Amino acid sequence: MTSSHFYAMLSRMKYINRWGLMNNTRLENISEHSQQVAILTHCLVLIHNKRFGGELDAQRAALLAVFHDSTEIITGDMPTPIKYQNPEIIDAYKQIEEKAADRLISLLPEDFREDYSQILKQNGEQDEQLRVFVKAADRYSALIKCIEEMRMGNDEFKMARDTIRKSIDDMKLPEAEVFDREFLPSFYLALDELN
Repeated sequence: MTSSHFYAMLSRMKYINRWGLMNNTRLENISEHSQQVAILTHCLVLIHNKRFGGELDAQRAALLAVFHDSTEIITGDMPTPIKYQNPEIIDAYKQIEEKAADRLISLLPEDFREDYSQILKQNGEQDEQLRVFVKAADRYSALIKCIEEMRMGNDEFKMARDTIRKSIDDMKLPEAEVFDREFLPSFYLALDELN
């Protein structure tokens, strides 16, 4: 039996830094970002289920979030202002991400490929509702990064914070309103204030 390089490749997520065009007080890699997005996605789906009568699979949503940026092992992290600059770039980048997902899936043993295809490509109809929460959590993770940088006196993140805040508001998710009210304020506090 041959070796599979898939998990070794995934472990390299820690080497891909985010916010490449920004002056950071602390670097953030896609591994830690993905972990935070998974936690936030799980929270948003729990809010949906417990406060709004939903019946979505929070664990599945968290799993999708863990892998949501895994293709960046191959593509790198493209800065948002470039990635979403125009429709041609958006379409081209989607194709690149699709090829990167195929490449990662090819590193798996044959009997694992279908399982991971459903996770990495996230094109199954059953996951469509969950992807909304992954996207919102991804934006919240970016907002939290901006909050943390600004708390350290780094005003370079002010415009990003405002843009990301607007993008969350534009999603018009009632779950986001709950998160804003009950959980987001704590990210503005120092450690001693959390105790």
